[in-house]
Amino acid sequence: MYVVIVYDVAVERVNRVKKFLRQHLHWVQNSVFEGEVTRAEFERIKATLQELIDEEEDSIVIYKLRSMPAREVMGVEKNPMSDVI
Repeated sequence: MYVVIVYDVAVERVNRVKKFLRQHLHWVQNSVFEGEVTRAEFERIKATLQELIDEEEDSIVIYKLRSMPAREVMGVEKNPMSDVI
């Protein structure tokens, strides 16, 4: 499945969340990651994010898609997909 993860977490947790997501997904721009994952990877990502955040203060939104959607970028491409090997 293809996922897009958008997060808004307290500054003291941002680096831990970003570092974790970079291990599994492609960084698109500030607080946005996307990529293809298996169902097992998806469940591990969710479980770890649950441990990293404070549910009383932080927010994570996950979009699950069947395949990579068409992308259109306006303005500066923060991290081009062509950089992915």
